[in-house]
Amino acid sequence: MKIAIDARWIFPQISGIGNYTRQLIGQLAMLDRKNRYVLLFKDAEVCDRTIRETALESAPNFETCLLHYGVFSPVNQILLPFLLREQGCEVYHSTNYMIPLLAFPRWRKGPIRCVVTIHDVIPLLFPRAAPRSRKARVFALYRFLMRQVAARADIIITDSNASKNDILRALSIPQQHAGKVRAVYCGVSSLFTPGNVPTDPSAEHPARLLYVGRSDPYKNVTGLIRIVDRVRRLCPFPVQLTIAGAQDPRYPEAAALVRELGLETIVKWTGYLSDGQLADSYRSSDLLVHPSRYEGFGLQVVEAMSSGLPVVCGNVASLPEVTGDAAVLVNPDNENDFAGAIRDILTNRPKQESMRAKGLVQARRFTWTNTARQTMALYEEATGGA
Repeated sequence: MKIAIDARWIFPQISGIGNYTRQLIGQLAMLDRKNRYVLLFKDAEVCDRTIRETALESAPNFETCLLHYGVFSPVNQILLPFLLREQGCEVYHSTNYMIPLLAFPRWRKGPIRCVVTIHDVIPLLFPRAAPRSRKARVFALYRFLMRQVAARADIIITDSNASKNDILRALSIPQQHAGKVRAVYCGVSSLFTPGNVPTDPSAEHPARLLYVGRSDPYKNVTGLIRIVDRVRRLCPFPVQLTIAGAQDPRYPEAAALVRELGLETIVKWTGYLSDGQLADSYRSSDLLVHPSRYEGFGLQVVEAMSSGLPVVCGNVASLPEVTGDAAVLVNPDNENDFAGAIRDILTNRPKQESMRAKGLVQARRFTWTNTARQTMALYEEATGGA
């Protein structure tokens, strides 16, 4: 069987979807010698870097194909179906929602099977969740496209059972086709390992809070800033908040609130972090604080747990499913309760140690090897091989 994986979702700066794509390719290259793969790229430098990072030189059943058009280009819709046929592909896997629609018929199987990963449908569930995003600006087109993808894909992979249920509802997938939506958990990289147990916070050693993620309104970063302002008043020692990532010029509200509350010396943004730098951030922090109102999976909470970092996060969407009993779950819109939970963890060393131990156990459930094995099985199923 020949499988095309659309690797154009890997950008020069690795995002969550790029990381998912890269990790999946790397694991498939180690596990699968039976099937043949062609990886579709647009950027030659990204292609070369991915080959190095995933050790594709030692996987003779993998080849790459450099395209001159991107996943969102109208040219992609016209030319990619021809390319897939020329390559003799039996399965096409897009690791995000965009597919070449003309290559796949609606609600029935075509000559090439389509597997698509839809990580979440946040814009459909919460239309105001990211009001300045591209999807929000073309909402009607995005909704139409997503329903077309749902009708044409043979299998839809998503990151959690919570996300699966939301996809079935938001994309109006008929009951007789509900079985095409499958939950396959993401994994956690071996980079994320525990560091030294931190010292107790004091006047000389402020408690180090960490947030990892974007600044879209559903991520609730302005709420996080207000929570930290409450925490510094509740705790008998100083606190610091590190926001791993760059400020988003589309959403300046969080930075403005930091200035308004006089938290400039307490809150800092790191800018873009490499994988190694992000791993160091987890290991050098005391607590991951994640008051997001929605997550399709919540990779940062698993990375934190794998790094031995206690987690306090929202009690919504996939987060209870992913964290089990290893994290403290709080209503993300109840800032007083969220701040109180942070204080309770920071001032209770036995609780921190218990959460650290539970988090390490919970994180072991999520491996990219498992993700790849389950995805391989779905490729086989899509073609009638299972």
